[in-house]
Amino acid sequence: MGVKRRPSTFVLKVNPILCDGFGHCAELAPELVNVDEWGYPIIRQEPTKINNAGAYESAKYAVRGCPRQALQIEKITDAQP
Repeated sequence: MGVKRRPSTFVLKVNPILCDGFGHCAELAPELVNVDEWGYPIIRQEPTKINNAGAYESAKYAVRGCPRQALQIEKITDAQP
């Protein structure tokens, strides 16, 4: 019988083909997203702890607020026993 592990970290991912560079993600999740000079997101690559409630909520707002639905949250589960 296996043990299910809860995700411990997450990263915000962007689909660059869908993104039109509106920049809403940087306004909604400034601790995770910066924008370049054209408004396209530069997303922090380091995983963020899920228990960082502020960052996780901001990421969820950014996903919901993206007009092109170009963002998603990828949860990462530790594989160690």
